[in-house]
Amino acid sequence: MAESLRSPRRSLYKLVGSPPWKETFRQRCLERMRNSRDRLLNRYRQAGSGGPGNAQNTFLVQEVMEEEWNALQSRENCAEDLAQLEELIDMAVLEEIQQELIDQEQSIIREYEKSLQFDEKCLSIMLAEWEANPLVCPVCTKYNLRITSGVVVCQCGLSIPSHSSELTEQKLRACLEGSINEHSAHCPHTPEFSVTGGTEEKSSLLMSCLACDTWAVIL
Repeated sequence: MAESLRSPRRSLYKLVGSPPWKETFRQRCLERMRNSRDRLLNRYRQAGSGGPGNAQNTFLVQEVMEEEWNALQSRENCAEDLAQLEELIDMAVLEEIQQELIDQEQSIIREYEKSLQFDEKCLSIMLAEWEANPLVCPVCTKYNLRITSGVVVCQCGLSIPSHSSELTEQKLRACLEGSINEHSAHCPHTPEFSVTGGTEEKSSLLMSCLACDTWAVIL
């Protein structure tokens, strides 16, 4: 970032009689980075989650600083302010702000990685419970599913007519596990289950994920 801002260096000045330029620019850059969290994580995922960035390999730091500097210049009355500037800002100040943004970027990525690990742990626990115990209802995750006269039922109120008279708990378990594993192959977040349909339409068991915006009819 310091290098990219060096070319228009002559326009980098301190405001005379204003609050410290460094702190104003720093706070605005940090706020812009926080507000760009989704953009940062999308770029991180596209890069293959190769680990947090560093001074030589960041995902959004340079853009954030350039965008905030451009926004600073376009603010109301900024042209007059810039005309009154007289002291060239030290490039070390920009490098200091850049490093702080790098640290914040890495912190956001570490927090995201922790959330992924938590989701993976929850998913593993869910699958382990399904394998070790009677088939747990994926909607309420509290009671067990039963298949009675071709209808999948649960104490929580779930009641879904089966599309096949040969459906068994073992086949339903395999179907659920297969769908979850297929989803986890491209998305690390834990999907949710719900029942769709009603009195006129035949009820269905739906698996959906807000994180990757996908859904699938399980039953």
